[in-house]
Parts: sequence; structure tokens; C-alpha cells
Amino acid sequence: MSTSCYMDDDLAGTVVDQTKFIGLIGSLLYLTARRSDIMFVVFLCTRFQSNPKESHFKAAKRILKYLKGTTSVGLWYPSHSPINLIGYSNSDFARCKMDRKSTSDTCHLLGASFISRHSKKQACVALSTTEAEYIAIGSCYAQILWIKEKLQDFSLKVNNVPLLCDNASAINLTKNQIQHSRTKHIEICHHFIRDHVSNGDCEIQFIETKKQLADIFTKPLPRERVFFLRNE
Repeated sequence: MSTSCYMDDDLAGTVVDQTKFIGLIGSLLYLTARRSDIMFVVFLCTRFQSNPKESHFKAAKRILKYLKGTTSVGLWYPSHSPINLIGYSNSDFARCKMDRKSTSDTCHLLGASFISRHSKKQACVALSTTEAEYIAIGSCYAQILWIKEKLQDFSLKVNNVPLLCDNASAINLTKNQIQHSRTKHIEICHHFIRDHVSNGDCEIQFIETKKQLADIFTKPLPRERVFFLRNE
């Protein structure tokens, strides 16, 4: 997707065949199982299935052009890899033009293997980048807890899982036990991350934005940036 593309309802746009558009999106959703690099834009297109316009259809066809030129790309799982769980958390602040809600994006690696990814619009409107990132951190660690439980079924115990975030203010917020006025309106369910940080179950670390793997699930990126994150 072009970095200058901001999809909305496009009320003045030309209506296209809904059945054809839904069929195309359904096929693309199936492909996201092994092509996570298209996940963000596919999920974005799914929001307009009820009343698709020509602009939405063009965005979906652009995905097909990208797939046609990258048929050899897929997920790689090396046979000998250490069992080290790591999570990446990121968010896109107020990008949705219709309701100004942010998008939480997370991914998890087990050693060198990509095992989980998540991209979903947040339920509440965040008032700052810090709050949007903080909510994404909570979603990321909730998934880490589920993965840790599943690993125990294979007698694999993982402690002190690093969670990488590129927002220093959100990281500091997880370590602040005082619920001051700037955080009162954040949903209480997201504050559980503080307990795990205090207990040492999770170590939230800072990572440079250019190394943030979850960035590919957040927003349209330049070609070079997409290729770098896809290879990682």
C-alpha cells in the first residue's frame, strides 16, 4: 500500500460488486496464514466489505500485484533454534480516519521462528501515543501468557520474557505504580501488565523504531522498509 494512502468510507466513490470484493478479501485472508507481510493491508480492506468502493477494490488489487511478484516468499522455520520467547509491541496512533482509534500490533518469535502476530483496532480512543502504545503492550503480554502456557504442555518453561517496545514513555508507565490523572481513563484491564513487571515475569525493553518488527503490521511503509522487516 502506498504510504500516502488513507482509506476511509469514500462516500462519493463508485460502488463495485460486493460479492466479487468479498471473495477477493476472503482469498487474501486465507493467504495471511503464510504471508504475514500482507496482513495489515488485508485487514484494513476487510473493514469495507459491507459497502466496497472503487478505491477499496484498487487497494485489494494492488495486494495481488505484490503477491504475483513475491511468490517465493514465505515463513522460514529453522530446525535448530534456541527456545527463547520474545515479543514485539507497536501501535499506530489515531490513524483510522473514521473513528480515530489506534491499531495495536504485536508479534512473537520463538528462537528464530515467527509463531504469532496480531493486528487489531483498539476498542477505545487513545488520547496520546503513550496510551496507544501502553494498550498494545498489554495485548502483547496477554498473548505471551497464552504462549507460555502452551509451551508448558511440552515441558518447556520460559521465564522473564523480553517485550520490546519503541516508546520510552509507555515503558515508564508500566513501571509507575501511581495511577495519576493522565492514566485514569485507560481501561483497567490493561493495567495487569504492571503486576507482571513488578513480579519479574516480564521485562519490557526499549528497541529502536527501525528494528521494531511489529511495524510492518501497523501502517503503510516505504518499499525498502517493508523488504527489511519482511526478511527479518
